[in-house]
Amino acid sequence: MRGFYPVVLMCRTLEVSESGFHAWAIRPPSSRKLENARLEIEVLAAHQRTRETYGAERLHSDMVDHGIHITPYQVRMLRKKLNLRCKQRRKFKVTTNSNHKFPVANNILARAFNVSSPNKAWVSDITYVSTNEGWLYLAGIKDLCSGELVGYAMNERMTQSLVAQALFRAVANKRPAKGLVLHSDRGSQYCAHDYQKLLTQFGMTVSMSRKGDCWDNAPMESFWGTLKNELVYHKQFATRQQAIQEITEYVEVFYNRLGYLSPATFTQQYYKKLLAA
Repeated sequence: MRGFYPVVLMCRTLEVSESGFHAWAIRPPSSRKLENARLEIEVLAAHQRTRETYGAERLHSDMVDHGIHITPYQVRMLRKKLNLRCKQRRKFKVTTNSNHKFPVANNILARAFNVSSPNKAWVSDITYVSTNEGWLYLAGIKDLCSGELVGYAMNERMTQSLVAQALFRAVANKRPAKGLVLHSDRGSQYCAHDYQKLLTQFGMTVSMSRKGDCWDNAPMESFWGTLKNELVYHKQFATRQQAIQEITEYVEVFYNRLGYLSPATFTQQYYKKLLAA
């Protein structure tokens, strides 16, 4: 009888019968509540799967790719309800050394980053990653059409050999036709005579950023920012080898295979459309 009077008062306030109130109290959760609870779990799982770095729009695309029926509005509301936020991005530090006497190419690309087909224009750059053993340098080459990182190499030294390894890997992976535009900054590694000979051998058109203008190579800078925001800034690598393994996994599995429309999927769909035409 202890809870009888509060129940009676509540029923009178709500203007419902006691039998109706008891029926409501023992009623199982509605299908809508169960669905919302399921979606909360799905959003949490997707947030963890994407390394806690995706905003609402990108998270929605990832969930749809995994066969989950949810609207962008639901993703936004559930992220707010669950207090899910992206990890913060740190600033990228430019390390280009353009103080050399090698010839410098013109900016042929001229920020024409919207390219209509794969393997027509690539951008390249070098960045660095901290480990307990010291710096690890990463050279990368990105396709402007698909967004794929087509070639990359890592080493403890930032040398001409490093960018050459990334180039060889890109060419072996994609076998581009002659005339491809390869853009870089004015770093000594890219301007060196031996590296330029390789570009001539592969029939590539050389393009370089204007002095001190990082926006001329914005897509590559953007990739470095994504890599560091989604992986590097949240890790303390004990060794260079650990960093190499985790960066390789990120590129091959996470970046090139996941996302809005992964670079690999984009390229497959592009060539399917060409064959169907």
